[in-house]
Amino acid sequence: MKIHPTAAHPTTEEIASRIEKVQAKIRNQGLDAYVCHGPDNIFYLTNFANFVHERPFILIIPASGKMTFLMPKLEEPHVRTRSVGEMEFVHYFEFPAPAGATWADRLQEILAGISKIGVESHCPISVANVIPAETKITDIVDDVRLIKSDYELGRIAYASQLMSEGHKLMLKEARPGRMVIDVHSLISSALTRKLLIDNPHSNMLNTNFTGIAQPPEIAHDPHNFTNTFMQFAEGGPHVTIVAGTANGYGGEIERTFFFGAVPEAARKPFSDMLAARALAFELLKPGIVMDDLDRQVNDLLKARGYGEYLLHRTGHGFGVTSHEAPFLAEGDMREVEARMVFSIEPGIYIPGVGGFRFSDTVLVTETGNLSLTEGPETLDELTIAGQRKFQDRVRGWMINLATRGKKD
Repeated sequence: MKIHPTAAHPTTEEIASRIEKVQAKIRNQGLDAYVCHGPDNIFYLTNFANFVHERPFILIIPASGKMTFLMPKLEEPHVRTRSVGEMEFVHYFEFPAPAGATWADRLQEILAGISKIGVESHCPISVANVIPAETKITDIVDDVRLIKSDYELGRIAYASQLMSEGHKLMLKEARPGRMVIDVHSLISSALTRKLLIDNPHSNMLNTNFTGIAQPPEIAHDPHNFTNTFMQFAEGGPHVTIVAGTANGYGGEIERTFFFGAVPEAARKPFSDMLAARALAFELLKPGIVMDDLDRQVNDLLKARGYGEYLLHRTGHGFGVTSHEAPFLAEGDMREVEARMVFSIEPGIYIPGVGGFRFSDTVLVTETGNLSLTEGPETLDELTIAGQRKFQDRVRGWMINLATRGKKD
C-alpha cells in the first residue's frame, strides 16, 4: 500500500465519494434522509469546521441528491468559502429568534414530507426532538469514517510526520529543570509554522498540537496535566505525548524516557510494556476481533503481575480527529479491517514508580500493519539526558573561561 503524505484540502471527487457511501447506507437502512449535527461528521462531509456554540450547524443528507447545510446567517460566507462539494445552503438569522424564524423552523421546512430519518447517537436532544418524522438512531457517518481512502491516509500520514518531528524536537530540547510548558510552546509553534508553510489555507479552527511530557511524580496518572509549570527531572520515567490534529486530521506519538540513569524499579515494567506493545503489533491485522486483541494484550500484562496497574485499552482510532472509533478494546466486537488506523499504546501505571507507555499511529494493511510515526524504540535510545547535561556544563565552563580570559 503506497501512501503519499499530503497537506492539501480534499477534492470535490473525494467529498462526493464519501457522500455516496453515506447515501448507500441511508438507502440500505430504509431511511429517506440523515441528520448530522456532530462537528466532526460535518467536517468529514463538507470540509467546513468552526467553533460550535449556541448557534447550531446542521447537515441534512437525503437518500439521493444534494445535501442541505443549515447554518447561522452570520457564518454563511465562511461556510461557502471553506466547503467542498455540491450542497444547498440555507440560513437562519439568529439564536434566539422569533417564532417562525428559528433554526428549528428552517429544519422542519427542509424535512417536510420526509417519513424516516436517521439521527446520530450523539445528536443533541434539542435537535432530535424537532425532527418532524419517524427517527432511527444510527451512526452512519461514523461507520463510513472507519475505513480510510487514499486521500485520508495521505492526510493522516502527513499529520503523523508532523507529530514525529515534534517528538524529536521534544527529546532534543528537554533537560532536567526545564518547564514542560516551555517545550510545549516550542513544539506547537514549530508544527503550526510547518503546517502553514505546507498549506497556507489550513483551517486553524481545526488544528491543535500538544507536545508535553509527564515527569516521574505524576507519570502514573496518564491524564494529569494540572500543573503545566512542572519540570523535567533527573531519572524517570517521563511519558511524552505529542498529538493533535493538523488541519483536521489526527496523529500521535508517545514514548517513555529517562534522564541520565534508569531507576532499577523502572527496568522491568519498561521491558514488559514493550512486550505488550510487540504483541499488539503482531496481532493487528485484518480479521482479528478488536475485543480479542485487547484481551490478549491485557492477559499478557496481567500474567506478569500488572493487573491492578492497567488503566486503559490497547488503542483507539484516528481520522478527522486524533481520538475516535474504532477501539482496540475489550467490548468492541468489530473485526479489524484494512485501511483502519489505530494507536497502539498498552500502558502500565504504578504509583511511586511511574508510567510506561509508547504510542504510535498505525495503519492496518492487507496483510499486517505499518507505523506512520517514527521515534526511538529502545531503553538505550530513550536514556538521553545525562550526557547532554554534562555537555551543557562543559559548554558553560568553556563560556565562563572565555569570558574570564577577555576580562583578564
